Amino acid sequence: MNIEDITDSIQHHRIRITDHADEEAYIDELTFDEVFYSVVNGEIIERYPSDKPYPSCLVYGKTFGGDHVHSVWAYNVKNQWSVLITVYRPDPDRWINYRKRRENNVTL
Repeated sequence: MNIEDITDSIQHHRIRITDHADEEAYIDELTFDEVFYSVVNGEIIERYPSDKPYPSCLVYGKTFGGDHVHSVWAYNVKNQWSVLITVYRPDPDRWINYRKRRENNVTL
């Protein structure tokens, strides 16, 4: 799975949004247009190849207005569909440049 697989599924409307992702987007006041934009212009920063039922990854990107966004996507290679598992605004105290986790999540 690469970022192009996910963006292609977004652009061709082959996506599923979990209830959890829907709730988290609402809590963090993110529209799905912003989430999709953040992925299309984003990058994979972590991979979870052993996740079930499909491998998944953490994508970092920015909204139209430049707000930081993390989203977790699973990808089904067989049918080329992506699943948005969760989405959130990352806490800068837990991330270095929003791309790398701080060790033990200690604030510097």
